[in-house]
Amino acid sequence: MHTVTAWSTTAQADIENSEILLERKILDYTYQFYNTGDSLWIVALMPENAKIAFRTAFAMNNCFEVVNLFDDEDTIVFVLDSRLGSYEVRVNFPDKSSPLLHYTTTFKANIPLMIPFWPRDIIPLTENGTIENTSGKIHMEQFGSRSGLLFASITKPKTGSFFYFQNLTSLSEYCEATQTESKNTVGGDWPEIGFQLPITDKLPLPADKTFTISDAYIVLETEILEETSAICEHFLNNLVKIYKVLQQPRIEYHNWPEIAQNVVIDLSQNKGAWTQKNGIPYLNAYLCDYETPAESMVQLAVLSPYSEYGKWSGQKHSLYDDLINGLPAFYDPKINCINRWLPALADKLDNSEEQKKEMVMDSWYLHHPLMNLARLALHGDKTAEKLLLDSIDYAIKVAHHFKYKWPVFYDMETLKIIKKETAPGKGGERDVSGAYAHLMLLAFKVTKEKRYVNEAEKAAKKLTELGLNILYQANNTAFAAGALLELYKITNKKLYLEISYTCLTGLFKNIQLYDCRYGFGKNYTNFFSIFPLNNAPYTAAYEELEVYAALSEYFIQAKDVEILPSLKTLIPEFIKYAVNRIAYYYPPKLPKEMLSEEVKTGELQADLWVPLEDLYNGWEQSGQVGQEVYGAGMAFGIVPRQYIKIDEDFLIFIDYPHQFTKRGKSVTIHLDGDKDMTCNLKVIKLSKSKIDFKVLQDNEMLKAHKKTAKMHEYEISGQALIKIQW
Repeated sequence: MHTVTAWSTTAQADIENSEILLERKILDYTYQFYNTGDSLWIVALMPENAKIAFRTAFAMNNCFEVVNLFDDEDTIVFVLDSRLGSYEVRVNFPDKSSPLLHYTTTFKANIPLMIPFWPRDIIPLTENGTIENTSGKIHMEQFGSRSGLLFASITKPKTGSFFYFQNLTSLSEYCEATQTESKNTVGGDWPEIGFQLPITDKLPLPADKTFTISDAYIVLETEILEETSAICEHFLNNLVKIYKVLQQPRIEYHNWPEIAQNVVIDLSQNKGAWTQKNGIPYLNAYLCDYETPAESMVQLAVLSPYSEYGKWSGQKHSLYDDLINGLPAFYDPKINCINRWLPALADKLDNSEEQKKEMVMDSWYLHHPLMNLARLALHGDKTAEKLLLDSIDYAIKVAHHFKYKWPVFYDMETLKIIKKETAPGKGGERDVSGAYAHLMLLAFKVTKEKRYVNEAEKAAKKLTELGLNILYQANNTAFAAGALLELYKITNKKLYLEISYTCLTGLFKNIQLYDCRYGFGKNYTNFFSIFPLNNAPYTAAYEELEVYAALSEYFIQAKDVEILPSLKTLIPEFIKYAVNRIAYYYPPKLPKEMLSEEVKTGELQADLWVPLEDLYNGWEQSGQVGQEVYGAGMAFGIVPRQYIKIDEDFLIFIDYPHQFTKRGKSVTIHLDGDKDMTCNLKVIKLSKSKIDFKVLQDNEMLKAHKKTAKMHEYEISGQALIKIQW
């Protein structure tokens, strides 16, 4: 039996003893509306007569009077009065093909009010008995600033499952007025679960102004979900059902080629970005951090996307040579592998953190530089290829030693574990086996040696033991998803495709699917941002870039695979918003007042095109960790993926993943997303010469919705064949 509070213990009896105000049937589901005095409830009756109740409004120590009830085929509206203020509850069913319930509640207080408590809004009901005797399994719930969602199955009585989504964008005005936050608002302890309005402990809710205090979407299902694969598939499907009826924020275009040029100039000219040893320059991890030795990961994190950008632009810059020339010095003959720290500077490690010691390796840091070496090798760089092949056997030796289950820290010489688990009982860096599989498949592409595919398979199978708990670090999980998709294509084993979906579910439950428009969050678009770790309080520049790049590649690799339809919505939409959003990591894009005055590492220069590590929404300032030089490659990664360069005449920009072919005076672009969604295409003139062109979508002429002398803008379908002719 569960313990319940006074606000829920009588809820079932109150509902049973109240009259039905209204009843609405949608497909096999019936929705009944009750006023129980201090609450307005919607009770959903499932096909087998099981029930679940949603509290749409709470009168706060008062009783409701239903002043007006409006009902047409589209919308039901309750106007409620209490002594404290007036409420309006609007209910609709936006998708007639599924039992998707949506209700929005607004409140206008008569006097300024402090709100020290608010009850959760979901209560499972029983046929006979009380709610404390119900049982359920919460599959996912909100953590921190992530999406306000809760996905659960009610197992006693055997009711089914529900997917609850609170649109926290709508809560922004409330949070701005009361100096509260929308983080950790959706969750709870069974059986009192759902959304809890943030309590006011600083400022009262002002009088005589209407605020949205709930904006909830609910998908009901009769199935009780137990298997990981079923939970993942239903999670992704339900997320898409709600995403398609959500109002999404507008897209703001950023001139990424110009940003890339700014980054090249600042990165090459700012002395705070560099340190030097034996006459060779190395990038610092953070701006003006001269105390920490150079790291191989940092050099390659910029060099790898820069090589893509250099190939796209056709320009050669000394930045490439400076970085590639410094790489061989990271090779450590003591272990026959490149090291994390530059061996010649290892004596500068101050032991201030567990990993800031010579020969201590953070597991994912071993694989990450090797992946980028492999990418450079595939682009034809012989220095990178030699370093990769000289180091890869050490990585395999470590994998065998740890049986493909990596700890957090270990000694590179002895392989002694220094820190086994991220937290007690949580295991080590769980998704590293997926990152290792990705590295092995890259090595296979470089060498064509089958042993690397065998290694990838052995590592991938370890992920099956983790259920929903694969994600340790978002970029590693994204690489893992891609590796598993490739293994499925190589072996045709469905298991790998299913684990790939589990990885993607881990990513999409770790996003913020709302726009925080209060505090410092209102200064930039943060819709669809992804957090680097499950418990990270901020989003991080480099991890966001890598997830963006990995999912772009995933979508291209999936062109010959029948992936879940939900992924054809979520992945392209994530990419569209990433291209729109991650420019805000560069401090020149932000107002100075939202930048932290104290910086943990190095210095912060607000006019420099080097990204902040950390972006917070809400009331916290950003850049508290520092300006991460290793994240400076964001623009270099985005430009080649989203811009098609047509000689020196014009650029074609498209914010969806795509593939294109150029023949003579035409470009054909294939989009394989969701036909119900749209993306943005821009034709940007570079030269003064007059170029006439036409844009066709599925052989029909498109008209630009906006034109200037330099740019023509189009809105196109997420699934289409686009032709541009000039």
